[in-house]
Amino acid sequence: MKILITGSKGLVGSEAVYFFKEKGWEVVGVDRNIRSELFGVERSNDEFLDNITIPIDIRDQVDVESVFKNHKFDVIIHAAAQPSHHWSEKEPLTDFDINARGTLILLEATRKYCPDATFVFCSSDKVYGMNPGKELWDESISVDQTMHTPFGCSKMAADLYVQEYGKYFGMNTVCFRGGCITGKRHKGSNWHGFLANVARCGREDDMFPIYGDGNTVRDNIHSYDLVNAFWYFIQNPKKGEVYNIGGGSDRSVSVLGAIDLVNKELGKKMKVEYKEEHRADRRWDVHDISKFRKDYPDWNYKYSLNDIIKELCES
Repeated sequence: MKILITGSKGLVGSEAVYFFKEKGWEVVGVDRNIRSELFGVERSNDEFLDNITIPIDIRDQVDVESVFKNHKFDVIIHAAAQPSHHWSEKEPLTDFDINARGTLILLEATRKYCPDATFVFCSSDKVYGMNPGKELWDESISVDQTMHTPFGCSKMAADLYVQEYGKYFGMNTVCFRGGCITGKRHKGSNWHGFLANVARCGREDDMFPIYGDGNTVRDNIHSYDLVNAFWYFIQNPKKGEVYNIGGGSDRSVSVLGAIDLVNKELGKKMKVEYKEEHRADRRWDVHDISKFRKDYPDWNYKYSLNDIIKELCES
């Protein structure tokens, strides 16, 4: 089996690379490492990732098609993205170009060259904007009449195209609407990666910015558990499906709670600075993943919240 993984040097992409390598699959990666340019984080120096990754931009239709012409893929995992809703305010056209147009280019290449392949899209719970209306977020939440941020809009556009290529063209496509995804490969920054950034600031004695009062709550899922969910879907794919995927109540924590957990793990007190709350920043963000569990009952979490905190503090 041969798999294409976009964003192969990022958090989810690199996790998927090693996951499917362990399965004995042939892995081809695509990544221009734009994240280091956007957020100023260090580039990967992983030799294996470098060797399997083609350094092209998913916005370049000619280059993307050249990859599909040279390989016959059984699965595409699309994890490349501009991932920050805060950054998207600064350059919404770039955000849209990467997240929406880049996704459409990949979908069309899949339809043209390997229409029977399974297309897994890393969407986002930001497609729901500020409109949950319930304690646990499920797939019935409306995406209308609410503030999203430009990032939420670009991911929603991509999400709809992924669904439509499944429903209209009959392809095996799926949107995983993730919450806070994290893990040891997460390069946290003040722009993106809440829990990884808490741990980074704690390890490096850097100032952690708290936007608002620190009582906003997020659930967290380890990138391994997310990629393992992809694996279960790939074994029995559906057409144009949508799943919320997050850590649920057991892996949820407030910003202040996360700081306390990191302080306890590291045995020291982190420096913090309170700042104005971001627009469209949700106070409560905990996912109901019962739909995915119903369709794929053998899947389960490997990492608890404490496991995640411990791993991040050791990174």
